[in-house]
Amino acid sequence: MFFESVRTEEINPRLADIELPAWLGPPVNEMGTLLPMERLLARSDNVVLNLAFVRAYRAGCSFQVEIAFRQGDLHGGDFLELHMMAMYATPRFTLRAGEPLPDRLLRWGVRFSDGRKLTSIDDRSGEPSAPLLQAMHQGGGETGSMLGGTRLWLWPLPPPEPFELAVEWPMGGIGLTIVELDGAAIVAAGRRSTDFWP
Repeated sequence: MFFESVRTEEINPRLADIELPAWLGPPVNEMGTLLPMERLLARSDNVVLNLAFVRAYRAGCSFQVEIAFRQGDLHGGDFLELHMMAMYATPRFTLRAGEPLPDRLLRWGVRFSDGRKLTSIDDRSGEPSAPLLQAMHQGGGETGSMLGGTRLWLWPLPPPEPFELAVEWPMGGIGLTIVELDGAAIVAAGRRSTDFWP
């Protein structure tokens, strides 16, 4: 025999016992409570952003945003770049202090009634000690038009009062757009969330 086991004990790690930090994303053992939204956030000649629903968990909530694209008068390469900038990992840009953000960067944010603001482009190096908003992208589509989405994870839950969700994407023709959401409804839904297994 060429390869032989040198271990005498059986190794059986229990990956399910590894707890991921709550700020990392939706919990894997929790169902969450669905709050349908169907709110058109913004529309341009080539892009539509629609907040389909919020799924509330005990520790945070995710916003499911559908992104629809159409090519229209865009050159094929420009259309592909538009899609890629929205659908894949948020690009990291090295900027000097005071330098404007690149137009191709899709930006998300929330602002609470006390003035605190979180964005999807905040520096998230290391483990956060404060609230956090991060974007997780999903893609798909067909020639000439495409439908994909972004899931925004907000940790922890917002305060139980109205707060703002903001988006801006100059490359997609989306100027700064702000909508108000009901924090009390999201917090109440989070309290109703149940585990998949006891």
